[in-house]
Amino acid sequence: MSLLKTDDLTEAERKHPSNLHILKATVENCHWGYFSATEAPSIKVKSGDIIQAEAITHHAGDAPELMMDDALKAIWAGVPEADRNPGVHLMTGPIYVEGAQPGDVLEVRYLNMRPRFSYGSNLAANWGHLYDEFKQKERVTIYRLDMASMQAHGHYAYDFKGKYETPGTITHCPECERQETLNGVRVPVRPHLGTAGVAPDVNGRVSTIPPGKHGGNIDNWRIGAGSTMYYPVQVEGGLFSIGDPHISQGDGEISGTAIEASLDVTMQIILRKDFQFPSPLLETPNYFIVHGFDEDLNVAMKNASMDMLELLTDHRGLSKNDAYSLMSVSSDFAVTQVVDTVQGVHVKIPRSVFDNGEPNSDK
Repeated sequence: MSLLKTDDLTEAERKHPSNLHILKATVENCHWGYFSATEAPSIKVKSGDIIQAEAITHHAGDAPELMMDDALKAIWAGVPEADRNPGVHLMTGPIYVEGAQPGDVLEVRYLNMRPRFSYGSNLAANWGHLYDEFKQKERVTIYRLDMASMQAHGHYAYDFKGKYETPGTITHCPECERQETLNGVRVPVRPHLGTAGVAPDVNGRVSTIPPGKHGGNIDNWRIGAGSTMYYPVQVEGGLFSIGDPHISQGDGEISGTAIEASLDVTMQIILRKDFQFPSPLLETPNYFIVHGFDEDLNVAMKNASMDMLELLTDHRGLSKNDAYSLMSVSSDFAVTQVVDTVQGVHVKIPRSVFDNGEPNSDK
Protein backbone atom coordinates (compact mmCIF):
# COMPACT_ATOMS: atom_id res chain seq x y z
CA MET A 1 0.00 0.00 0.00
CA SER A 2 1.02 3.59 -0.45
CA LEU A 3 2.02 5.76 2.48
CA LEU A 4 -1.41 7.28 1.82
CA LYS A 5 -3.97 5.37 -0.23
CA THR A 6 -5.30 7.36 -3.16
CA ASP A 7 -8.83 6.99 -1.82
CA ASP A 8 -7.91 7.96 1.75
CA LEU A 9 -8.93 11.62 1.94
CA THR A 10 -8.02 13.81 4.87
CA GLU A 11 -10.66 15.67 6.82
CA ALA A 12 -9.59 18.90 5.11
CA GLU A 13 -10.06 17.32 1.68
CA ARG A 14 -13.56 16.13 2.56
CA LYS A 15 -14.51 19.64 3.65
CA HIS A 16 -12.90 21.27 0.60
CA PRO A 17 -13.30 19.33 -2.66
CA SER A 18 -10.41 19.75 -5.07
CA ASN A 19 -10.26 23.11 -6.80
CA LEU A 20 -8.14 23.90 -9.82
CA HIS A 21 -5.65 26.79 -9.68
CA ILE A 22 -3.68 28.18 -12.62
CA LEU A 23 -0.23 29.52 -11.72
CA LYS A 24 1.42 31.31 -14.63
CA ALA A 25 5.11 32.12 -14.62
CA THR A 26 5.17 35.92 -14.55
CA VAL A 27 7.43 38.49 -12.95
CA GLU A 28 4.96 38.71 -10.07
CA ASN A 29 4.82 34.93 -9.59
CA CYS A 30 8.53 34.15 -9.92
CA HIS A 31 11.56 34.48 -7.67
CA TRP A 32 15.01 33.86 -9.10
CA GLY A 33 17.71 31.96 -7.25
CA TYR A 34 16.25 31.55 -3.79
CA PHE A 35 13.72 30.19 -1.34
CA SER A 36 12.53 32.62 1.33
CA ALA A 37 10.29 32.37 4.38
CA THR A 38 9.18 35.97 3.79
CA GLU A 39 8.36 35.71 0.08
CA ALA A 40 4.75 36.76 -0.54
CA PRO A 41 2.71 33.80 -1.81
CA SER A 42 1.59 33.77 -5.43
CA ILE A 43 -1.53 31.75 -4.59
CA LYS A 44 -3.20 30.20 -1.57
CA VAL A 45 -4.64 26.70 -1.80
CA LYS A 46 -6.44 24.20 0.41
CA SER A 47 -5.39 20.62 1.00
CA GLY A 48 -6.38 18.50 -1.97
CA ASP A 49 -6.41 21.36 -4.48
CA ILE A 50 -4.89 20.85 -7.92
CA ILE A 51 -2.47 23.38 -9.39
CA GLN A 52 -1.42 23.81 -13.00
CA ALA A 53 1.87 25.69 -12.83
CA GLU A 54 4.47 26.80 -15.35
CA ALA A 55 8.07 25.86 -14.54
CA ILE A 56 10.63 27.81 -16.57
CA THR A 57 14.21 26.81 -17.26
CA HIS A 58 16.81 29.45 -16.49
CA HIS A 59 18.75 28.05 -19.48
CA ALA A 60 16.20 29.21 -22.06
CA GLY A 61 18.74 31.80 -23.20
CA ASP A 62 21.04 29.05 -24.50
CA ALA A 63 18.82 28.98 -27.61
CA PRO A 64 16.39 31.89 -27.26
CA GLU A 65 14.98 31.44 -30.76
CA LEU A 66 13.85 27.93 -29.78
CA MET A 67 13.25 28.09 -26.02
CA MET A 68 11.79 31.54 -25.34
CA ASP A 69 8.44 33.17 -26.11
CA ASP A 70 7.05 36.60 -25.23
CA ALA A 71 6.08 35.50 -21.71
CA LEU A 72 9.61 34.33 -20.96
CA LYS A 73 11.12 37.46 -22.47
CA ALA A 74 8.97 39.50 -20.11
CA ILE A 75 10.36 37.60 -17.09
CA TRP A 76 13.94 38.12 -18.27
CA ALA A 77 13.25 41.83 -18.76
CA GLY A 78 11.42 42.17 -15.45
CA VAL A 79 13.88 40.42 -13.11
CA PRO A 80 17.20 42.32 -13.09
CA GLU A 81 20.38 40.27 -13.15
CA ALA A 82 21.28 41.78 -9.79
CA ASP A 83 18.15 40.18 -8.28
CA ARG A 84 18.96 36.64 -9.49
CA ASN A 85 20.73 35.37 -6.39
CA PRO A 86 22.16 33.71 -4.41
CA GLY A 87 21.28 30.67 -6.54
CA VAL A 88 20.55 30.33 -10.24
CA HIS A 89 17.15 28.67 -10.68
CA LEU A 90 14.04 30.53 -11.78
CA MET A 91 11.28 29.47 -9.38
CA THR A 92 7.49 29.71 -9.73
CA GLY A 93 5.53 30.36 -6.53
CA PRO A 94 5.49 30.20 -3.64
CA ILE A 95 2.25 28.34 -2.98
CA TYR A 96 0.73 28.87 0.45
CA VAL A 97 -1.15 25.82 1.78
CA GLU A 98 -3.83 26.76 4.28
CA GLY A 99 -3.33 25.15 7.68
CA ALA A 100 0.25 24.02 7.03
CA GLN A 101 2.48 24.42 10.08
CA PRO A 102 6.06 23.42 10.93
CA GLY A 103 6.16 19.70 11.63
CA ASP A 104 3.54 18.89 9.00
CA VAL A 105 4.34 17.36 5.62
CA LEU A 106 3.25 18.45 2.15
CA GLU A 107 2.39 15.47 0.00
CA VAL A 108 2.82 16.64 -3.60
CA ARG A 109 1.37 14.31 -6.20
CA TYR A 110 2.88 15.12 -9.59
CA LEU A 111 0.14 14.27 -12.07
CA ASN A 112 1.45 15.52 -15.40
CA MET A 113 4.51 17.27 -16.86
CA ARG A 114 4.39 18.53 -20.42
CA PRO A 115 7.23 20.30 -22.27
CA ARG A 116 6.46 23.90 -23.19
CA PHE A 117 8.76 23.83 -26.23
CA SER A 118 10.24 21.10 -28.40
CA TYR A 119 13.81 21.96 -27.45
CA GLY A 120 16.10 21.81 -24.44
CA SER A 121 19.69 22.64 -23.55
CA ASN A 122 22.58 20.86 -21.84
CA LEU A 123 25.53 22.93 -20.65
CA ALA A 124 28.87 21.28 -19.92
CA ALA A 125 29.47 23.86 -17.23
CA ASN A 126 32.27 25.26 -15.11
CA TRP A 127 30.68 23.49 -12.13
CA GLY A 128 30.64 20.16 -14.01
CA HIS A 129 32.60 17.25 -12.58
CA LEU A 130 35.11 17.07 -15.47
CA TYR A 131 35.55 20.79 -16.13
CA ASP A 132 39.33 20.70 -15.66
CA GLU A 133 39.66 17.53 -17.71
CA PHE A 134 38.00 19.39 -20.61
CA LYS A 135 40.54 22.19 -20.25
CA GLN A 136 37.95 24.49 -18.66
CA LYS A 137 35.91 24.74 -21.83
CA GLU A 138 32.12 25.07 -21.60
CA ARG A 139 29.90 23.69 -24.34
CA VAL A 140 26.18 23.95 -25.06
CA THR A 141 24.29 21.08 -26.70
CA ILE A 142 20.78 21.80 -27.93
CA TYR A 143 18.41 18.84 -28.10
CA ARG A 144 15.27 18.53 -30.22
CA LEU A 145 12.31 16.73 -28.65
CA ASP A 146 10.16 14.36 -30.73
CA MET A 147 6.84 14.44 -28.87
CA ALA A 148 5.46 11.42 -30.76
CA SER A 149 8.25 9.05 -29.72
CA MET A 150 9.24 10.94 -26.54
CA GLN A 151 12.87 10.87 -27.56
CA ALA A 152 15.42 13.68 -27.79
CA HIS A 153 17.98 14.07 -30.56
CA GLY A 154 21.06 16.26 -30.85
CA HIS A 155 20.11 19.43 -32.77
CA TYR A 156 23.33 21.44 -32.69
CA ALA A 157 26.15 22.32 -30.32
CA TYR A 158 28.48 25.27 -29.78
CA ASP A 159 31.32 26.32 -27.52
CA PHE A 160 30.30 28.87 -24.92
CA LYS A 161 32.51 31.94 -25.08
CA GLY A 162 33.92 33.01 -21.76
CA LYS A 163 32.56 31.55 -18.52
CA TYR A 164 28.88 30.94 -17.78
CA GLU A 165 28.32 32.91 -14.58
CA THR A 166 25.16 35.03 -14.94
CA PRO A 167 21.89 33.16 -14.34
CA GLY A 168 19.72 33.40 -17.43
CA THR A 169 22.52 34.38 -19.82
CA ILE A 170 21.15 34.86 -23.33
CA THR A 171 23.44 33.55 -26.06
CA HIS A 172 22.89 34.25 -29.73
CA CYS A 173 25.07 31.62 -31.36
CA PRO A 174 25.76 32.38 -35.05
CA GLU A 175 24.82 29.53 -37.38
CA CYS A 176 28.40 29.40 -38.61
CA GLU A 177 29.56 28.36 -35.12
CA ARG A 178 27.03 25.55 -34.73
CA GLN A 179 28.33 22.00 -34.88
CA GLU A 180 26.56 18.76 -35.69
CA THR A 181 26.15 16.59 -32.62
CA LEU A 182 25.09 13.13 -31.47
CA ASN A 183 24.15 11.74 -34.87
CA GLY A 184 22.42 8.39 -34.53
CA VAL A 185 21.76 8.85 -30.81
CA ARG A 186 18.32 8.88 -29.19
CA VAL A 187 17.78 9.98 -25.58
CA PRO A 188 14.64 8.80 -23.74
CA VAL A 189 12.61 11.78 -22.54
CA ARG A 190 11.56 11.69 -18.88
CA PRO A 191 10.28 15.13 -17.79
CA HIS A 192 10.89 15.98 -14.16
CA LEU A 193 11.67 18.82 -11.76
CA GLY A 194 15.26 19.33 -10.73
CA THR A 195 14.34 21.82 -8.01
CA ALA A 196 11.22 22.05 -5.85
CA GLY A 197 10.58 22.51 -2.17
CA VAL A 198 9.26 24.45 0.76
CA ALA A 199 10.78 27.56 2.30
CA PRO A 200 13.42 26.82 4.97
CA ASP A 201 12.99 28.43 8.39
CA VAL A 202 15.97 30.72 7.83
CA ASN A 203 16.31 34.49 7.78
CA GLY A 204 16.91 35.93 4.33
CA ARG A 205 17.33 34.15 1.04
CA VAL A 206 18.37 30.51 0.80
CA SER A 207 20.12 29.50 -2.41
CA THR A 208 18.32 27.15 -4.78
CA ILE A 209 21.59 25.40 -5.66
CA PRO A 210 22.11 22.94 -2.77
CA PRO A 211 19.50 20.34 -1.85
CA GLY A 212 18.44 19.93 1.76
CA LYS A 213 15.69 18.88 4.12
CA HIS A 214 13.38 21.44 2.51
CA GLY A 215 13.84 19.82 -0.91
CA GLY A 216 15.61 22.22 -3.23
CA ASN A 217 17.91 21.10 -6.03
CA ILE A 218 17.59 17.33 -5.54
CA ASP A 219 18.04 16.57 -9.27
CA ASN A 220 16.45 13.13 -9.14
CA TRP A 221 14.95 12.32 -12.56
CA ARG A 222 12.32 10.13 -10.89
CA ILE A 223 10.49 13.21 -9.59
CA GLY A 224 8.15 13.20 -12.58
CA ALA A 225 4.54 12.45 -13.48
CA GLY A 226 3.14 9.56 -11.47
CA SER A 227 5.44 10.13 -8.49
CA THR A 228 4.69 11.63 -5.09
CA MET A 229 7.07 13.71 -3.00
CA TYR A 230 6.79 14.36 0.73
CA TYR A 231 8.33 17.67 1.87
CA PRO A 232 8.69 18.50 5.61
CA VAL A 233 7.03 21.87 6.29
CA GLN A 234 9.30 24.39 8.01
CA VAL A 235 7.28 27.62 8.00
CA GLU A 236 3.60 28.54 8.12
CA GLY A 237 1.87 27.79 4.83
CA GLY A 238 4.80 25.72 3.57
CA LEU A 239 5.54 28.24 0.77
CA PHE A 240 6.15 25.62 -1.91
CA SER A 241 7.89 26.55 -5.18
CA ILE A 242 8.96 24.69 -8.33
CA GLY A 243 11.68 25.29 -10.93
CA ASP A 244 14.69 23.87 -12.75
CA PRO A 245 12.58 21.72 -15.11
CA HIS A 246 14.30 18.98 -17.12
CA ILE A 247 13.27 16.63 -19.91
CA SER A 248 16.07 14.12 -19.27
CA GLN A 249 18.96 13.55 -16.89
CA GLY A 250 21.19 10.71 -15.81
CA ASP A 251 22.12 9.95 -12.21
CA GLY A 252 25.15 12.06 -11.36
CA GLU A 253 24.33 14.95 -13.76
CA ILE A 254 28.03 14.76 -14.52
CA SER A 255 28.44 17.75 -16.89
CA GLY A 256 26.65 20.13 -14.55
CA THR A 257 23.18 20.24 -16.11
CA ALA A 258 20.46 17.98 -17.49
CA ILE A 259 18.51 18.67 -20.68
CA GLU A 260 17.06 21.87 -19.30
CA ALA A 261 13.60 22.62 -20.71
CA SER A 262 10.48 24.43 -19.51
CA LEU A 263 7.53 22.32 -18.36
CA ASP A 264 3.85 22.78 -17.61
CA VAL A 265 3.27 20.91 -14.36
CA THR A 266 -0.01 19.62 -12.92
CA MET A 267 0.13 18.62 -9.27
CA GLN A 268 -2.06 18.01 -6.27
CA ILE A 269 -0.94 19.20 -2.84
CA ILE A 270 -2.24 17.43 0.26
CA LEU A 271 -1.51 18.58 3.80
CA ARG A 272 -0.40 15.70 6.04
CA LYS A 273 -0.62 16.14 9.80
CA ASP A 274 -0.55 12.38 10.40
CA PHE A 275 2.85 11.66 8.88
CA GLN A 276 6.34 12.99 9.58
CA PHE A 277 9.68 12.31 7.91
CA PRO A 278 13.00 14.14 8.36
CA SER A 279 13.95 14.58 4.69
CA PRO A 280 12.36 14.74 1.23
CA LEU A 281 10.82 11.34 0.53
CA LEU A 282 9.89 10.09 -2.94
CA GLU A 283 7.29 7.47 -3.75
CA THR A 284 7.08 6.04 -7.26
CA PRO A 285 4.85 3.25 -8.59
CA ASN A 286 7.50 0.68 -7.70
CA TYR A 287 9.82 2.17 -5.07
CA PHE A 288 10.20 4.17 -1.89
CA ILE A 289 13.21 6.47 -2.37
CA VAL A 290 15.04 8.30 0.42
CA HIS A 291 17.61 11.08 -0.11
CA GLY A 292 20.77 12.02 1.76
CA PHE A 293 22.83 15.19 1.28
CA ASP A 294 26.22 16.50 2.34
CA GLU A 295 29.34 18.06 0.85
CA ASP A 296 31.04 14.74 1.63
CA LEU A 297 29.56 11.93 -0.46
CA ASN A 298 30.28 9.41 2.30
CA VAL A 299 28.25 11.47 4.77
CA ALA A 300 25.46 11.85 2.22
CA MET A 301 25.44 8.06 1.93
CA LYS A 302 25.17 7.65 5.70
CA ASN A 303 22.40 10.27 5.92
CA ALA A 304 20.40 8.40 3.27
CA SER A 305 21.02 5.14 5.14
CA MET A 306 19.79 6.51 8.46
CA ASP A 307 16.64 7.98 6.96
CA MET A 308 15.88 4.74 5.09
CA LEU A 309 16.36 2.94 8.41
CA GLU A 310 13.74 5.28 9.90
CA LEU A 311 11.35 4.61 7.02
CA LEU A 312 11.63 0.85 7.45
CA THR A 313 11.34 0.87 11.24
CA ASP A 314 8.93 3.70 12.05
CA HIS A 315 6.73 3.44 8.95
CA ARG A 316 7.03 -0.21 7.86
CA GLY A 317 7.23 -1.82 11.29
CA LEU A 318 10.58 -3.62 11.01
CA SER A 319 13.12 -3.95 13.80
CA LYS A 320 16.39 -2.09 13.30
CA ASN A 321 18.29 -5.32 12.81
CA ASP A 322 15.81 -6.58 10.23
CA ALA A 323 15.75 -3.21 8.47
CA TYR A 324 19.54 -3.09 8.28
CA SER A 325 19.66 -6.55 6.73
CA LEU A 326 16.91 -5.71 4.25
CA MET A 327 18.68 -2.52 3.21
CA SER A 328 21.83 -4.47 2.38
CA VAL A 329 20.16 -7.20 0.35
CA SER A 330 17.29 -5.35 -1.34
CA SER A 331 17.87 -1.59 -1.54
CA ASP A 332 19.95 0.18 -4.19
CA PHE A 333 22.11 3.19 -3.39
CA ALA A 334 23.12 5.60 -6.17
CA VAL A 335 24.67 9.03 -6.60
CA THR A 336 21.92 11.51 -7.47
CA GLN A 337 24.25 14.36 -8.38
CA VAL A 338 27.80 15.58 -7.70
CA VAL A 339 27.63 19.11 -9.10
CA ASP A 340 25.60 21.18 -6.60
CA THR A 341 28.26 21.69 -3.88
CA VAL A 342 26.07 19.68 -1.52
CA GLN A 343 26.13 16.23 -3.09
CA GLY A 344 23.25 13.81 -3.19
CA VAL A 345 22.73 10.10 -2.66
CA HIS A 346 19.42 8.31 -3.05
CA VAL A 347 18.45 4.84 -1.88
CA LYS A 348 15.44 3.01 -3.28
CA ILE A 349 13.72 -0.06 -1.95
CA PRO A 350 11.10 -1.98 -3.97
CA ARG A 351 7.57 -1.66 -2.64
CA SER A 352 7.02 -5.25 -3.77
CA VAL A 353 9.22 -6.64 -0.96
CA PHE A 354 6.39 -5.91 1.47
CA ASP A 355 3.29 -8.11 1.55
CA ASN A 356 1.13 -4.99 1.38
CA GLY A 357 3.50 -2.93 -0.76
CA GLU A 358 2.35 -3.69 -4.30
CA PRO A 359 1.84 -0.61 -6.48
CA ASN A 360 -1.66 0.80 -6.51
CA SER A 361 -3.58 0.19 -9.70
CA ASP A 362 -3.93 3.92 -10.34
CA LYS A 363 -0.18 4.74 -10.16
